[in-house]
Amino acid sequence: MARIVMLSSWVAHGHVGLCAAAPAVQALGHGVTQLPTTILSNHPGWPRVAGAPLPAPRIAAMIEALAGNGWLAGVDAVLTGYLPTPAHVDLAVGLIERLQAGGARPRVVVDPVLGDDPGGLYIAEDAARALRDSLVPLAGILTPNRFELGWLTGLRADDPEGVLTAAQALRAGSGARVLVTSTPVSADETGVLGVDTDGARLWRSPRRAGVPHGVGDVFAGLVAAGLTPGAALGHLAALIEASLGHDHLQIAEAAAEWTGARPLVAEDMPGVTEG
Repeated sequence: MARIVMLSSWVAHGHVGLCAAAPAVQALGHGVTQLPTTILSNHPGWPRVAGAPLPAPRIAAMIEALAGNGWLAGVDAVLTGYLPTPAHVDLAVGLIERLQAGGARPRVVVDPVLGDDPGGLYIAEDAARALRDSLVPLAGILTPNRFELGWLTGLRADDPEGVLTAAQALRAGSGARVLVTSTPVSADETGVLGVDTDGARLWRSPRRAGVPHGVGDVFAGLVAAGLTPGAALGHLAALIEASLGHDHLQIAEAAAEWTGARPLVAEDMPGVTEG
């Protein structure tokens, strides 16, 4: 069982941010400590939403309380997600450095929640720059979507070749394993493209209409728990299938189906070598 600290958004209803990643990971038997960066009624894509970011000093006080109770000792992984301000980015950096200074070597997964197509950035640009400059260099694993990959690297990532080039550039600059979600493969397929010391590989999946929000959060959470990308994507594919036609991911309702799913098999990207 992995023990994971997650720092991201929280919603009262639905499954996005912490409320997607945490229950999915817990369903597989892992332990989670949740630190909310913003508290909302629901995903902002619905007609009505209420809530606000939690001030960074308040979260820092929560971290101090957790540490004082001994609950930050022996952490296996840290996952960062939605960080709405530079102060929240600084908080995430401080948390990671604190855990590392204590002798731990937690797996650091940074899901750089910056924005998406077609709307672009949905956090302030100063927060996005802070994440790029201060948090990305601490990551062991990065899980950007295609838009976020392009923003972080300044490179076009509109097709598989562009995604590969940008992912290699992000890996070269950060040293992290890069797993790019929403990689365009064809008119009927999407996928995750991964670049690490062994080269590059692609996990394909069919394009689906009407997939509920929170899929990327679940993927990042499963990777933070130590699952291989193929295993994480096998669970995710089954969860998506069970959730089609519903307003929210069926994490609890379909747990018997998706938790037992088999891994997806990757294909090597030809002609790709490290360095």
